[in-house]
Amino acid sequence: MIDNNKLFKNSNEFSLHIEKLVLATNMTHMDAVLKYCEDNLLEPDEVSKMINKSLKEKIANNMRELNFLPKKSSIEL
Repeated sequence: MIDNNKLFKNSNEFSLHIEKLVLATNMTHMDAVLKYCEDNLLEPDEVSKMINKSLKEKIANNMRELNFLPKKSSIEL
């Protein structure tokens, strides 16, 4: 098993890596995290602490777009 703490200094570096993967492959953020886990023989729970707030929000938005999470209600002005 690869120690993911040695690959990235902090969660922001990990998130940047995931963003680059998303842009390069046109996959969702969740798929990019899972691909990273697969490529590095990691379980998703092993990288969960490396997912920062911004990446978490992007994953949640992807899941809403795919109807895996309920849509947020919007306030009309």
